Amino acid sequence: MLSAPKIINALFNSLADRQKEVIVGRFGLKSGEGETLAAIGDTMGITRERVRQIEKSALGLLNKEVLKNSVCVHILNQSKKQLKNAGGVMRQDVLLQYGADFAEGLNKNYLALLLEASGAFYFYPEDENYHPFYYLTKDDLRTAVGFIDGWADNLKSNKNKVLSGDYKTLLTNFIKTEKANKNHAENYLNITKKIGANPYGDVGLRDWAEINPTTTRDRIYLVLRKTGQPLHFQSIAKVINETSFGSQEALAPTVHNELIKDERFVLVGRGMYGLREHGYEPGVAREVIQKVLKKNGPLHPNDVVQHVNKQRFFKPNTVIINLQNKDYFERLSDGRYRVRES
Repeated sequence: MLSAPKIINALFNSLADRQKEVIVGRFGLKSGEGETLAAIGDTMGITRERVRQIEKSALGLLNKEVLKNSVCVHILNQSKKQLKNAGGVMRQDVLLQYGADFAEGLNKNYLALLLEASGAFYFYPEDENYHPFYYLTKDDLRTAVGFIDGWADNLKSNKNKVLSGDYKTLLTNFIKTEKANKNHAENYLNITKKIGANPYGDVGLRDWAEINPTTTRDRIYLVLRKTGQPLHFQSIAKVINETSFGSQEALAPTVHNELIKDERFVLVGRGMYGLREHGYEPGVAREVIQKVLKKNGPLHPNDVVQHVNKQRFFKPNTVIINLQNKDYFERLSDGRYRVRES
């Protein structure tokens, strides 16, 4: 198999020692990390402007060497073929995996040098919204970014459906609407950081707290939402620490403090908390009983207990004792109770 390091070293035969030293430093061919003009200038005892001039002249020479070197042309053509099949864009690590099949030792630094010298295709460096990736043309770049932005807007408009498990269905419909190639669409989404997944496998926008919970409060919410039932605050802390949320440990006292401060969480029993959106209502036993009776009308004591325990974890005796408070509840002749009218 072709060896990328040997190929690059052969290209250097056309360079002067200073030119080779600058290129090796700038593209990180030895250290793995590219050096700045200033850093190289300090090492060589020359100005950064002089380093820039040497780099420019060296790349001019390498351009001619690369374009007449059949092996270099083969590497670039094979890379372009992969990009074209993928829709014109491909994440850096993915393309380099393919590159290993036709050039042993081909890494991002060697490929960066070949691209800079040839202009065969382009590189997009990593930023807040994108992983590092390669693209064939500016039109390919615009198409990919346009698809990603459109899908992100679609997700924003359908957040509840997405979080309910409809991500794949929505994506399939969006691809059809956009008349996009399915494989190309998947490749577009592979380059962006805007889409993420939580430890439970839910996919959505990275800036959603349900997908990327960065605070203890958001992690509590996600745990209770996925569990679907109330948990003791110590159990919540344990689940957070057992789930891949990050390296920061969740302490039970901290979790308890967050539960108290957020109205999304309802104390449903001693140390037990549930989500308001799951139907749990805040308030003392009397207030919960009042809400149950106002909603359902007069009920027998056992029925009141069953309804109350759908919202709060009270002992049956606690409910019965509260029903006997004549200031708030009235017992009817058939044994049912209703809220006493003020």
